[in-house]
Amino acid sequence: MTRPDVQVGQVWADNDERSAGRTVRVDEVDSRYAYCTVLTSAAPGGRTGQRTRIALERMRPTSTGYRLLDSMP
Repeated sequence: MTRPDVQVGQVWADNDERSAGRTVRVDEVDSRYAYCTVLTSAAPGGRTGQRTRIALERMRPTSTGYRLLDSMP
């Protein structure tokens, strides 16, 4: 399996139905993780602006992964 091309500034959407509507912006990437800021919360009044760490292996368009929305900052 190849590593997804995750880059700083990209916006990704969570595909998990439990987190429908959640989007994140990639702020930093290392060899294992993407460090992101939550742009849109899955729930009203959610944690917009919170920083989160996502394993790069999850940055794929699977049912529990993420899909790329925008590659520009």
